[in-house]
Amino acid sequence: MANGSLPVPSAQVARSLLAIRGLVKTYLMPPVKPGAPPRRVEVLRGVDIDIAPGEMVALTGPSGSGKSTFLNVIGALDHPTAGGVLFDGEDVFALDEAGLATFRNKMVGFIFQSHHLLPEFTAVENAMMPGLIRRAARNEARRAAQEMLSLVGLADRIEHKPGELSGGEQQRVALARALCLKPRLLLADEPTGNLDPATAEGIHRLLRDLNAALGITMVIVTHNEGLAETLPRRLRLSAGRLV
Repeated sequence: MANGSLPVPSAQVARSLLAIRGLVKTYLMPPVKPGAPPRRVEVLRGVDIDIAPGEMVALTGPSGSGKSTFLNVIGALDHPTAGGVLFDGEDVFALDEAGLATFRNKMVGFIFQSHHLLPEFTAVENAMMPGLIRRAARNEARRAAQEMLSLVGLADRIEHKPGELSGGEQQRVALARALCLKPRLLLADEPTGNLDPATAEGIHRLLRDLNAALGITMVIVTHNEGLAETLPRRLRLSAGRLV
């Protein structure tokens, strides 16, 4: 936690999976002129929001509004400058670095615009990486990966390498990898930004189906208004604030 302990949780916070309070993220940038002080760039400016277990939330806003930074902080990839995040009532940033790494591995799945698959490994080997990082037995990690690849419609493609898969199939592998350990929270940053409209709609439908089937809370950053309109809750960031 960046500025001391969070207050005692209220009844609303107790019902939330995520309770975000006064979230601020400021970056120090190089000065414009030699000898001048560093520039302060305020990316998040006091964000407050509660997200309930199983919710599916769209986060929209113009480029530079702080959407990706927001995901990085609530997913513990980055520390806030001030404010904090309660996850199931626990202060995430009270954890040390080892605790944060465990939190990310166990509780959070990430999907990005680029799938970041390892080209030398097959679909199932890519999907089982989180299990191996957790030091699960290899056969256990493979079984979990196969289960999730089947759920995303790739049961017959598990031995194919990324170069042998379409863009949509590669993103499905990335989704299976993110969900392999059945995290409680999925954070998706423009997950269909590189896909054609028809393929993107298939991924959108898959996300909705997985939310319904698995009950995983999802926060999805998107510029796709069509996707945002299909989700039960829409948030908009502008200049670092929810509007």
